[in-house]
Amino acid sequence: MLKTGKRINSQRRFSEEFKRKLVDDYEKGIMSVAQMERFYNIRNGLIYNWIYKYSTYNEKNVRIVEMKDSQTNKLKELEVKVKELERAVGQKQIMIDYLEKMIDLAKENYSIDIKKNSNTPHSGGSKTTDKL
Repeated sequence: MLKTGKRINSQRRFSEEFKRKLVDDYEKGIMSVAQMERFYNIRNGLIYNWIYKYSTYNEKNVRIVEMKDSQTNKLKELEVKVKELERAVGQKQIMIDYLEKMIDLAKENYSIDIKKNSNTPHSGGSKTTDKL
């Protein structure tokens, strides 16, 4: 208030460019409405009005429901799954390397060629004896 008793107008005005930037950030998933509300100190109702007005996806009279932390939880779950899959692939690669080394040792020490090509003849194995 001023000394004269008049109230100072503290209403903020936002440019259309700023409003469109916030809507674009919301649509791209960069920030949620709750995050924008805290960061810019703007009421969420005002942000939703801008979303209804400027969004290419949302329409008026369609309720927008945001699940808190759902995207971050899903991202964390996917990261955990990727780590598990990478671990499994690593273990399989270790097993493949081990088996290849065993095949090489069998070939060197026992002259057994386990890796046969399709055009090599079958081994003789044990011969059958004719019974009289």
